[in-house]
Formats: sequence, structure tokens, C-alpha cells
Amino acid sequence: MENKIHILIVEDEIKVVEAVKAYLENEGYKVSFALLGSAALNMVREKNIQLIILDLMLPDMNGEDICKRIRTTSDIPIIMLTAKSSEESKINGLNLGADDYLIKPFSPRELIARVKAVLRRTKTGENGTLPISFQGGLAINYQTQKTLKNGEEIILTPNEFKLLAFLSQNSDRYYNRDQLIEYALGAKLDTNDRSVDSHIKNLRQKIEENPKKPKYIVTQYGFGYKFAGLKK
Repeated sequence: MENKIHILIVEDEIKVVEAVKAYLENEGYKVSFALLGSAALNMVREKNIQLIILDLMLPDMNGEDICKRIRTTSDIPIIMLTAKSSEESKINGLNLGADDYLIKPFSPRELIARVKAVLRRTKTGENGTLPISFQGGLAINYQTQKTLKNGEEIILTPNEFKLLAFLSQNSDRYYNRDQLIEYALGAKLDTNDRSVDSHIKNLRQKIEENPKKPKYIVTQYGFGYKFAGLKK
């Protein structure tokens, strides 16, 4: 069974893609690539990507926006590639959630070294990062998109996991239905907002000891939903 770290290259220059892909594969990594930002976002949702090499200048959207959207639901390590060498650009990229920043043109050997360093820092191994454990027996692995309750895997639908991941990674505030549709589910705002309530109800049935008295996903009427679980 294949068990390689899966890296996504998001870059529209095919020569750069081919060179980086060859070096990464020679190091034993599994490599996918996307030439457009929209395609990259779909791949992040659908595949077990463990590190992203992200160019900032893409035909359909800029890398900063891609990084920002990924960071709403995932802690996947991101290395930004850019021709901008200013300190302000680098600081902006890191503030958006990038783990490293590499200026073009770059040496493929340096990129490989940066990849290995980021993977060490973020503790990404062949099986993905370790799950984040919360009091009460809940554990979430954002990389593999698996959820455990008292050590047993809970099967969540894609939308249920997106909601759980978003709320648990942004637990500092309440989010209303429209915000959850836009930020967590990635849907248009004309989506039926009551579908959020249905997903939350089903999610509580799966992760809460007592769904009628939830401890993880709580409701503040007039404000919305919030994740109230405490990390171990």
C-alpha cells in the first residue's frame, strides 16, 4: 500500500512544475499539481494533501487569497513561491498562514531542503499529522479528515467534517448560518441556510455524549454556532 507524503504544486508555469515535480518525486514524495487556484482548492478538499507549494501569481486568483481560504479549514503546511522580494510581501505571506517563503528564481535543492524543514516543523509524517485531541474523547485529524470518539472512528459526511473542522479551528467566536455556508461549506449564499442546522444536528448526534446538551458545538440564539471543546 502506497504511503508517501502527498505534495501539491500550485503553479501555472509548466516548466517550473515539471522541474519541481521531478525533484520531489526523486526524493520519494507523491506529487500532484494544479495550474489554477480554483483547481487547487478542489484538490485540497478532495485529496489527502500534506504540503502545498503555492505560487502567488496565478491566472484566476492570487496565492494570498488561496492561502487565506485554505487556512479557514486546514493547517496544511504551505510554502509560497514568488518573484516579489520585498520584506513587506514576505511578512504578508507569513501573516496569512504560510509556513515558508521562497523567492524566484530558486534552486530546486533549496526547495527540497525547505520542504523537509517544514515537514519536520509541522510534524507531518507518512501517515499525516497527529490528531488534535479534545477533552471528552473527541480527536480530529485535519490532514486525513478523520474524526475519532474515544478511539473509535466516526464516519462524517464531507459537509459535516467541513463544519467541524472550521468551527474547531476558529473557536474564538460564533458564526451564523450564512457565514458557515460561505466559509466552511464553500457554497453560495443562496444555498438553503436551514441545511446548516440539519448538518449541525447530525454532527451532534455523532460526536456529543448528549446531543440535547452539547459540549462541543454550542448555540447562542441570535448569534450562531461555536465550537466550545477544550484541547487536552
